[in-house]
Amino acid sequence: MTRNVDELIRALPPARRRKIEKEAAILIREEMSLQELRRAREMTQVAMAQTLGIAQKQISEVEKRTDMHISTLRRSIEAMGGKLSLVAEFPDREPVLLTGISDRSV
Repeated sequence: MTRNVDELIRALPPARRRKIEKEAAILIREEMSLQELRRAREMTQVAMAQTLGIAQKQISEVEKRTDMHISTLRRSIEAMGGKLSLVAEFPDREPVLLTGISDRSV
């Protein structure tokens, strides 16, 4: 008899389930596409378009892009109620928060 993942997780002890759910939440937070982030914020393309004063089709197009202006990404994040921060990572030092790149004044 085959079982799906949900059945396997339900069969685990409660402490183990909580640990798995916590680890999954961390992984989900670490990497999301713009579309996944919008959905996690429980926001529709229509609502986001209204917030930005653009057409829903433009939101769909932005979410499909693999490359975009930082200002476009910043506006999208702000429309979801967030703030964009850019971090540079190097193998020989701690991450560096970049300033002045995603600010409105630049």
